[in-house]
Order: sequence, then structure tokens, then C-alpha cells
Amino acid sequence: MPEEKGAKKEAKEAKFTSHSSKTNSKQSKKGELSEGSTKRPKTRLFLRPLTKSGMPPSTREVKEAQYGYVYGVSGPVVTAEKMSGAAMYELVRVGHNELVGEIIRLEGDYATIQVYEETSAVTIGDPVLRTGKPLSVELGPGIMGSIFDGIQRPLHDIAQMTQSIYIPKGINTNALSRTKQWEFIPKQSLRPGDHVTGGDIVGIVYESALVKHSIMVPPNACGTLKSLAPKGSYNVTEKILEIEFSGDVQKYSMLQVWPVRQPRPVAEKLAANYPLLCGQRVLDALFPCVQGGTTAIPGAFGCGKTVISQSLSKYSNSDAIIYVGCGERGN
Repeated sequence: MPEEKGAKKEAKEAKFTSHSSKTNSKQSKKGELSEGSTKRPKTRLFLRPLTKSGMPPSTREVKEAQYGYVYGVSGPVVTAEKMSGAAMYELVRVGHNELVGEIIRLEGDYATIQVYEETSAVTIGDPVLRTGKPLSVELGPGIMGSIFDGIQRPLHDIAQMTQSIYIPKGINTNALSRTKQWEFIPKQSLRPGDHVTGGDIVGIVYESALVKHSIMVPPNACGTLKSLAPKGSYNVTEKILEIEFSGDVQKYSMLQVWPVRQPRPVAEKLAANYPLLCGQRVLDALFPCVQGGTTAIPGAFGCGKTVISQSLSKYSNSDAIIYVGCGERGN
């Protein structure tokens, strides 16, 4: 019996020795291949995953310093920590679904965020991405005739994209179509070398037979007109205008992105000199309104407040109707 145990032990040691020699030979071969080989070494590629809604994330290659973390959640209000450097009313993306939010309070390293989407899946420790820009809207051809929610997400496009009556969390899409072509008619009196400033009309686009959309120089731009696109079809992102200022040439398209909390500048406010005829004789006779004025319609349930707003949209002497529904009338 002792002789058999000794033989088995020697066999195991021999097997281990042969296995280790094979491993060493393989490692030496790999070392020789890496030293004499001219191939590039393999690199690992780290990619950000898609959001849970199936849409691609809104930002790419974001630095770690641009992230904060969820500290607390109370309904649509989220508190985030490690947010030093953020600004008031800055646009942020909350959680792994990248929900749209806006900073409404800053206190030390903490930020209070108003989230404009459902926050049921947001938990403590989720990332909060700082975008470095305010909540903004897109202005340009195509805005008339569209239906948006409160943060300018196109509801019709989302319904076609998702084939659902519900809006997925964190969905990210353009408010205005990037593929639709618009017939741009440049202003004939403009020539290269003319001085232009913010608000100057450089051309028009007919969004419909009645709606004439004036294409203007952005409010924060001025200088010498370098070139203006000829008459033709363009989408909202194609450059149609070049302005030179102090040797710097800037190119502009028909699309303008503007912060929602910053009023658009105006040259002058027109006087309210024309009546607003709403189509209801009792209102036009007893409660006349003016174009550019403000009215309020108080009343109890079932008195016809919604009917009056619909009547204004259908029959008033207006060229364009912008209907903003909140609460019951928004549903």
C-alpha cells in the first residue's frame, strides 16, 4: 500500500510538471510573438448603452465631471449632489433614461431639479448629466401646424416613431423635421456687402397658402452680408446665410434655438388699435376685445368656457392660432 501511494504521488507531480512546462512554453511563444509582431495591440472599446426606451442617448462621450448623482426624489422634484458649477435653469438629464429636467434651486453642492417626465424609476445614486445650456426651443419653418407637449416634443412624430399612444421615458427627438424641404425665397433688395443686424428679414418661406414665415437674422448676430442662398428648396439645417463681422464669418440656417426663459427682443411694441372679432355677437357687443390684448373667461363647470375658446380659434379675425392647453383643456 505505501508503494502504491508513492507511485500515485510521483505520477501527479510528473503531470503537474508537464502542464506547467506547456504553460511556460505558451507564454514564451506569446512573448516572442508580441516582441516580433508589427500588428497593433488590441484595444477595448467602451460604448454607452441605449436607453431603456430604445432611443440613442442624447449626448456622446460625456466627461465624468459633468455628472452629478441623485440624492433624493420627491415626486417630480429631484435633489442631486455633486452639482457644483451648475447654473440656474440649466437643462439636465436625470437617471439612466435621461429624463428632461431643469435646475430650479442651487444650494452649495446640491441642486433641486424639476423633472418634466415621470420619475417612478429614478433612484438614489442615479447619474444626473449637466448639459451646460438652458432649456430651449426650436424656432423655424414647420412649427406652425404642429402639436407639441410642454417641452416641445412633437407628439405626432413620437406616435409614428413608437407606434404607441404613450410617450416613452427619456425619448429624444427633434422638434422640427430635419428632412422636410421648404421653398426659400430670398429678399431681392439684399446684396453682398449690405449691413444687416438681428431681426432683419432676409427671405420668406410659405408654410401654407396663408402663413408667410419670415426668415430673419438671429437677434445676437450682426455684420456685413457675405452671401445669401438663391431661391430653392432647403431643410431647416442647411446654411442659407453668411455674415462677416470683424473678419469672422458665421453661417446661419433657417433654424434658431432660443432659451424658453429669455424673451425674444423686439424693436417696438405695436399699439392695440384693431378689434378682435371672436364670432360671438354677444361678446363682440358687450365685451369687445382688441388684437394684442388679454382677456379672461371665468365661469363654473359647464358654462361654455371651452366653447368660447374653440369659437375664437375657428372664427376670429386672426391669421394664426396658437392654442396652449393646460389641465382639462390640454387633455
